[in-house]
Amino acid sequence: MVIRKSFLYPGIFRVLILMLFSLLLIITTYSGSAYANTTSEAIPLQPIIDAAQIGDSITLAPGTYLGPVYINKRLTISGEGRATLLNSSPDAEVAVMIQADGVKLQGLNIQQDNGGEAAAIRVEADQVTLKDLVIHTFGFGIMLREADSGVIVNNKIRWFIPKGATSRKRGNGIDLYNSHGSDIRENEISYLRDGIYLEKSRNTKVDHNRLFHLRYGVHCMYINGSSVTNNIGEYNITGAMVMGVSDVMVSGNSFRKQNQNVHSQGILLFDVRTSQIVNNVVEGNRVGIYMQQSSDNTLQNNMVLRNYIGIQFEGSEGNRFQKNAFIANVIEAEATDSKNNKMTRNFWDSFEGLDVSGDGVSDLPYAINPFYQQLVTENAAYQLFFQSPGMTFLSDLYTNDKEQWSTDSEPLMQLDSVHANVGQVSEGQGSVMVVGWLLLFFAVITILYMGVLRL
Repeated sequence: MVIRKSFLYPGIFRVLILMLFSLLLIITTYSGSAYANTTSEAIPLQPIIDAAQIGDSITLAPGTYLGPVYINKRLTISGEGRATLLNSSPDAEVAVMIQADGVKLQGLNIQQDNGGEAAAIRVEADQVTLKDLVIHTFGFGIMLREADSGVIVNNKIRWFIPKGATSRKRGNGIDLYNSHGSDIRENEISYLRDGIYLEKSRNTKVDHNRLFHLRYGVHCMYINGSSVTNNIGEYNITGAMVMGVSDVMVSGNSFRKQNQNVHSQGILLFDVRTSQIVNNVVEGNRVGIYMQQSSDNTLQNNMVLRNYIGIQFEGSEGNRFQKNAFIANVIEAEATDSKNNKMTRNFWDSFEGLDVSGDGVSDLPYAINPFYQQLVTENAAYQLFFQSPGMTFLSDLYTNDKEQWSTDSEPLMQLDSVHANVGQVSEGQGSVMVVGWLLLFFAVITILYMGVLRL
C-alpha cells in the first residue's frame, strides 16, 4: 500500500502543477502587458520607417524597438502582438506621431514612459487605422487632432497605476478634438482619466467599448450627430457624460457601479437637445440618469435599477419619458423646475396604482413630489430624516403647485417583457471567475497535500 501511494501522488501533483502553469499562462496572456525589455538589444524603429517606400507594409520581428517615431508617409506597420515600442526619451512628447493619411498601425505593444500631455500615439492625418494595440502610458493613450475618419478598434489602453496618483493627473485613453467621422469600437480602457473623450468631433461612433476605473467612461462635448452605443462602464465616477450636443444616440449601454463619489451617475445629460437615450441599463449607481437643462429628448426603454436615485432632472422641459422601468431604487425620481415633460407608460415598482379597466395601465397618475429634493437642497442635514415617518408625512401633505409636478399620466401596472430579464447578470466578471478558479485549485492542492502527510 505504501509503495502504491508514493507512486500515485507524484503523478497527481505533476498534473496539478501543469494545470497551475496553464492558468498562469492564461492570466499572463489576458493581462496583455506592454512592458518592454530595456536592454541594449532594443532596435531604433525610425530608420526602418525612413527606409520604407510609400505604401509599403512593414512586419516587425519579435523584440523591443526604440521610439519616438514619426510617420509622414502612408505605411502599414504590424507587430503581430510580439513587438514592443518603448518611448522613454525625456524630450519626446509622443511615442508615435502620425502625419500621413491612410497609415495603419496594428498588433504593436507601446510603452509610453512620459507623463503630462505626452501621448503614446498622436494622429494629425485622416483615415488612420489603429488596431490591436496594447498601450501602457504615463500620459495619454491615443490623441486625434483635426484627424477625420479614423478607425480605432480593439485596443487595450491602461495607466501604469503608480501609488497615490489621482485620475485628474492622468491622461485620457482616447482623446479626439475637431476630428469627425471616427469609428471607435471594441476597445478596453482602464485606470486613466476619461476613457473616451470627444470634443467638437461630429458624426463619431463609439460602440462596444469596455471602460473601467475612470473618471468618465465616455465624455462627450459638442459632438452633434454622433452615437454612443453598446458600451460597458463600471467603477467609474460617471459612466457617460454627454453635454452640449444635439441629435445624439445613446443606446444599448450598460453603466453599473458608479457609486464611489458624491457626483457619480450612470448617465449624465447636460444641455442635450433632440437626442435619443434608449435601451440602456443603469444599475447600482448613485444616480442612474441625471438630466439638467436639456429639452426635446426621448428617454425610452431604459432599465433603471438599484440606484440610490433612479432619475433626477433639473431645469429640463419638453422631454419624452416612455416605457422606462424603475426598479429597487432608493429614491425613484426627483424633479425640480422641469415642466411640460411627457411621461407615459413607465413602470415604477413602488407605485401603488389602480387598474379598473384591466388594460395594464394605472388609472391613477404617478407624480414626482419635489418636497424632499427642495428641502435637502436648502439644508443637507435633512437627509438624516430620509424615509422617516415624519418626512413621509410632510411629503404627503405637500401639494404646492402640484399641477406643475412631473407626472406619469399612464404608469404601467406590471413590468413588460422587454425589461423582465434585463440587467439580472452583471458584466465584467471575467477576473472574478479567474480568481475563483485559482482559489479552488489551491484548495484542492491543500487537501491532497494534507492527506499525503497524514498517510
